[in-house]
Amino acid sequence: MREVVELYRRIGGFQALHVAEAYDVLKEALQEADLRFFSFTGNLVATGLREVIADAVKRRLFNVVVTTAGALDHDIAKALGAKYMPGSFDLDDVELARKGFHRLGNVVISKEEYGPLVERFVLSFCERLWGRSIATYELAYELGREMPEDSILGAAARAGVKIFVPGITDGAVGTALLTCNDLARTKRGGSKVLIDVLKDEETLRELVYNSKKLAALIVGGGISKHHVIWWAQFRGGLDYVVYISTAVEYDGSLSGARPREAVSWGKVKPSAKSVYVYADATLVLPILLKSL
Repeated sequence: MREVVELYRRIGGFQALHVAEAYDVLKEALQEADLRFFSFTGNLVATGLREVIADAVKRRLFNVVVTTAGALDHDIAKALGAKYMPGSFDLDDVELARKGFHRLGNVVISKEEYGPLVERFVLSFCERLWGRSIATYELAYELGREMPEDSILGAAARAGVKIFVPGITDGAVGTALLTCNDLARTKRGGSKVLIDVLKDEETLRELVYNSKKLAALIVGGGISKHHVIWWAQFRGGLDYVVYISTAVEYDGSLSGARPREAVSWGKVKPSAKSVYVYADATLVLPILLKSL
């Protein structure tokens, strides 16, 4: 894969050059930064990038992950054998719904192999979670201990990489936890599980404050992107950052904002080494991570 990176460098223009520059930034970050964030959105886990991400976590290229609830949902469903089938962006969604399928871009998933499968897995943890107040990174660890090493949660649990999910209720895992609490009310001895998101923030604060240099690979946008750069501002900003996204900045969106905008907020240092790769992550992330 390094040969591909060097080929892109020789191409010397547009996003090919950005990919080569992103490799340079990340390579230096791995050597110099003691806190290395990896942020990505859940849709990517519905693709074969799941295994690529899990391998990067297993190798501890990054030591903190910030992601979305959907990432946990897809990771669990795949670990339990759900089939994610190649489809088309142009499929008839009315017909898919009638036949019992979800469409995520050009990936097709059976309804029965998504929500219900994830819910059953989470509900099997109810009794060990009842009565506890846990952070999302602790929940991710509990789930990951029961999952295979080639899953993201499983790799993180074994490698000691904390996974933070600030929007934990925005997916099947979150609603399954709500069902856990419903069950607790009907069973003798059952008591609610409380998800302590402020404990997440306390831990992130300590990680950031106790680090000398901060780096981040941020794939996609939304809450997972913002949570990383939000906390980086309290340590003076990121020293190294690579964004990979197809979003644009012209509507003022956080997802499309370039690293230089984050400088104005103190979330990226003026001296930071940064690159924005405007590309589909499924095309460039395997190249970058394998090269690293």
